[in-house]
Amino acid sequence: MFKKSLYLFCFLLTACNGGDTYTLYRGSIIDSEMRIHIATFDANESGSYNKENCEIGEKLFENQPGVIVNYWCEKGNYRP
Repeated sequence: MFKKSLYLFCFLLTACNGGDTYTLYRGSIIDSEMRIHIATFDANESGSYNKENCEIGEKLFENQPGVIVNYWCEKGNYRP
């Protein structure tokens, strides 16, 4: 019973998210088609808030010395 209640609670928390979700990915030096999940931004704020935070993360990762892979944000939850 506890597990079912926990799953329902987690589902309801996810469903209450009023803001649009954005996900940060990075590429790979081995496979140009690879999408590697870095972070998901799903704060209960406006979509622009989540998008802006995702783009800040993107820039911070890309501007590190020696980084040679691409980083990008996509609207929505993680998709492999």
